[in-house]
Amino acid sequence: MNHLELKTKLGELNESFNALKDTVSIEKQQKILKNLGEKTIAPDFWSDTKAAQKVIKEQNETKAIVEEFDEIKDILDTLELTYELVLAGEDIDLSEAEKLIKKFDKKNELMTIKMLLDKPYDKLNAIIEFHPGAGGTESQDWAQMLLRMYTRWAEASGYKITILDYLDGEEAGLKSATMLVSGTNAYGYLKAESGVHRLVRISPFDASGRRHTSFASVSVVPEIDDSIDVEIDDQDLKIDTYRSSGNGGQSVNTTDSAVRITHLPTKTVVTCQNERSQLQNRETALRVLKGKLYQLELEKKQQEIDQLSTTNVSNAFGSQIRSYVFHPYSMVKDHRTLVETGATGKVMDGDLDEFIHAYLLKTKK
Repeated sequence: MNHLELKTKLGELNESFNALKDTVSIEKQQKILKNLGEKTIAPDFWSDTKAAQKVIKEQNETKAIVEEFDEIKDILDTLELTYELVLAGEDIDLSEAEKLIKKFDKKNELMTIKMLLDKPYDKLNAIIEFHPGAGGTESQDWAQMLLRMYTRWAEASGYKITILDYLDGEEAGLKSATMLVSGTNAYGYLKAESGVHRLVRISPFDASGRRHTSFASVSVVPEIDDSIDVEIDDQDLKIDTYRSSGNGGQSVNTTDSAVRITHLPTKTVVTCQNERSQLQNRETALRVLKGKLYQLELEKKQQEIDQLSTTNVSNAFGSQIRSYVFHPYSMVKDHRTLVETGATGKVMDGDLDEFIHAYLLKTKK
């Protein structure tokens, strides 16, 4: 890289930074952070512990945004100073500038994506359900592979994983599973993954070594917290208890602690067997149910919006969103964004950011 190339690149970086500045509304964020800080030093701040914790959480989230923005600005300032020194005749190694440019681009992209998660439910934890399609052992094994893939993604992204419900497959894989992914913006990112996932491979369960196509559905809903109100009438619920099975920890099979709740008006069913006590499983199952009902309401509103749009392409839950081909070639392709890669191993190890980011950018309103 020479100084003319650096000058051209700086112009591009400044355009990107100004766009990010508008997206972040940094002055507004700084004002919010100042107001929250003033609240925390009020004499009666801790008189309402629940409200205080909510303020501190918001303060930490806003502070993280401001600090992330400032870090990106510092990189740009360093690059501009480097260019000024080059013009002044200083002997500068521009290879360091190239590294800073890559760092700027990466951080700018990540923050732009994060700021797209501005809906009330985007910040919530995510509940993921896995269900194999027709095909017995083959599709059950595929569903388990998907659970592993999202577990790897969540761990690499700094999220906490909790298995809420798990039913083993007959020979391999799983018949159904529910996983809670806890952390800021978990749902905002993972909402991109709802739909049917298709696998093409030589089946390890076929003695003839034939190629098989399998399907499994991934359903993602937010875990509703106190910031969103979802009313459920107790008379609309049918609650059953049964003996836990599968992976549940010590003493999981000794009591009828597992809970199944059916929401009669919508026929929505949720189960939970992770916790030790029936009461804990009931509370967890109710949170999952609230998330599902909230998601149904969101989809209903989206359908109303879609009916008013002549350009919208339907992508309802249940449609095939992504194909994973292991044979006769290697490819993972998202059918909504057309993003594809030949690195199937990395994808199955949780390298999903490219797909998630492309979806969020495509669906930006």
